[in-house]
Amino acid sequence: MQPESGNPTEQSVVDVSQPVHWQANEYIHHDRSVAWFIVFGLTTVILTALALFLLNSITFAILIPVMAVALFTYVRRPPRVLDYSLSKKGLYINDQLYSFDQFKGFGITTTHNDCSLTLIPVKRFKPAISVYFPEESGEIIVDTIGIQLPIIKVEPDFIDRITHKLRI
Repeated sequence: MQPESGNPTEQSVVDVSQPVHWQANEYIHHDRSVAWFIVFGLTTVILTALALFLLNSITFAILIPVMAVALFTYVRRPPRVLDYSLSKKGLYINDQLYSFDQFKGFGITTTHNDCSLTLIPVKRFKPAISVYFPEESGEIIVDTIGIQLPIIKVEPDFIDRITHKLRI
């Protein structure tokens, strides 16, 4: 008797010997309302006033609007579509190789309808690499990386939670 489709005892065969190629956005782009930009501007003005009058720091008061302009420019920029390729050597992102020996493990996160792979670096102060992928390619991508690296439970850190709440 054949097991039914979706049965956990059924084993699917995935060919991980061939490179896997896909394209995805470099980050999740959030649509922001006019209210978001108004609150952003007011927050910038309030923080600048606090830095100027409460801290008596002219340089910090100048730095806040400069950072606000940089952040404003960043949130308005649409994400680039990147080419990804996964092979036995490692992960290629737009022809730049990230070999598996640079990472101690990987984790999978799913937010809303977006699946992402987080590669945890061996070096302590090097940032993790987040890679988005289409859900239909997820099994082959995870299986290919899983042969090379152990899977690690990945939790969003404090900064990730803040940027998600602020829709940055």
